Amino acid sequence: MSPLAWTLLAAALLLAGAITLWAVRRTRGAIRVWFRRAVLRAVHRFQVRLDRYKLVRRAVIRDELLLDDTVHAAIRAHCREHGLPEPQVRAQVESYIREIVPFFNVLSYYKVGYNLSRILINLLYRVSITYADRPRLDAIPRRDVVVYLMNHRSNADYVVVAYVLAQGVSISYAVGEWARVWPLEYVFKSFGSYFIRRRYREPLYHTVLERYLQLITRNGVTQGIFLEGGLTRDGALRPAKIGLLDYLARTLREPEFDRDIWLVPVGINYDRVLEDRSLIRELEEGVRPKSRGARLARVGHYTGWNSLRLFTGRLRRYGRVAVNFGTPLSVRSWLVDHPGMLDLPREERLPRMQELADTMLARIGDVIPVTPVPLVAAALLSFGETLVRHRDLRERLEGYRTYLLERAAKLLHADQDAEAILDRAWRTFRMRRLVAREGDSYVILPSQRPLLEYYANSIRHLLPGGSEPRVEMHPARERDGDLPRLRRRDNGITG
Repeated sequence: MSPLAWTLLAAALLLAGAITLWAVRRTRGAIRVWFRRAVLRAVHRFQVRLDRYKLVRRAVIRDELLLDDTVHAAIRAHCREHGLPEPQVRAQVESYIREIVPFFNVLSYYKVGYNLSRILINLLYRVSITYADRPRLDAIPRRDVVVYLMNHRSNADYVVVAYVLAQGVSISYAVGEWARVWPLEYVFKSFGSYFIRRRYREPLYHTVLERYLQLITRNGVTQGIFLEGGLTRDGALRPAKIGLLDYLARTLREPEFDRDIWLVPVGINYDRVLEDRSLIRELEEGVRPKSRGARLARVGHYTGWNSLRLFTGRLRRYGRVAVNFGTPLSVRSWLVDHPGMLDLPREERLPRMQELADTMLARIGDVIPVTPVPLVAAALLSFGETLVRHRDLRERLEGYRTYLLERAAKLLHADQDAEAILDRAWRTFRMRRLVAREGDSYVILPSQRPLLEYYANSIRHLLPGGSEPRVEMHPARERDGDLPRLRRRDNGITG
């Protein structure tokens, strides 16, 4: 080729490269603009109160924690105790930070998470949202920090509460190690949830976790915590855990923190918990736990079968999922009656912090919604018989209904009579083959009694004699005493 041809070829290549670079930059710019506009559209659509600190990059949060004086002191103490060099301990702290700190994404939360949860929840349940004291909730100053404390019935609780609150606020959950598997870990972190190690006692880790919780609390991040610390296995409330609550409350010790922390009790209940049989299996007497492979096969069978029912139009909803918000409690106001408590040593402080946790757990128990299935299950078991006549059951239900209304409990379908409530529960009992019908009587199938106990336990503390031991089935009516039943557990919760 002639020199002129080479020159023209080089010029053409340079021009093509310049055009490609320009197109790439324009495309990247257009994509960034699209994402910014999509974020604004999502925020405007939901009119959401977006905690700005959630949008801070993880690297900035990491640097804030690594420069924290309390974390520095914990690193030096860990080095002295274990004889380790500081760079190694610092690297360990950085791994804890990577594990704990989320990376909130607005589009992930409101475009993917919200739409997916809306489809799944409304496909499986009818959703009820109620407020025991709406004026007090609305009166919480916008600059204060709100923490939702909830009972834990199902892993679906995360989705249900986030879906219910999506129109007002995005909520950051404390999530256990069970979700630290792909892709759940990525999903939860993109939703703003932070991970915690339960039953992990290393002081260095807990110092990092405490300072992170106090960091996001100082910056006004709305949080959600399951006060029981884990799923209930027998349906009743478990004892309250105080670790995270103690970390949050101690933010009030910092002089620059001039806000208040409001604890909002949230009661959740279901007509059907998706994993109920797996949960109660851990408490059934004389029943060997299934292997992991068997559990996976059961999940696969359940998913496949219900997908087939969905495609053929035979899928039916599982009744109600109900969420009830109670009266909020100001931590600053509570501390007025407990002066100096936050400055006490840990051994003296935690027993007093347990009082706050127990107070909030009692409030959660008071606002747990009463859905038809738990109410009818409790009424059936209250007779202590395997065979219950329809008339007797209806009368017992009417008595429970009157009692709950007098106590101002959140009874779903309160405007309907006992017969209508019984009819709603019977649909679920019949579908799941928990109870049989013989003439004008109901027969409690002995092999299914643990499941009825599980649902009855969720509201037993709200019913007459809820703190008394439950009535056992009459031995003359029990066909096989070796059939599974739930072991008794003392949860320390009274009505």
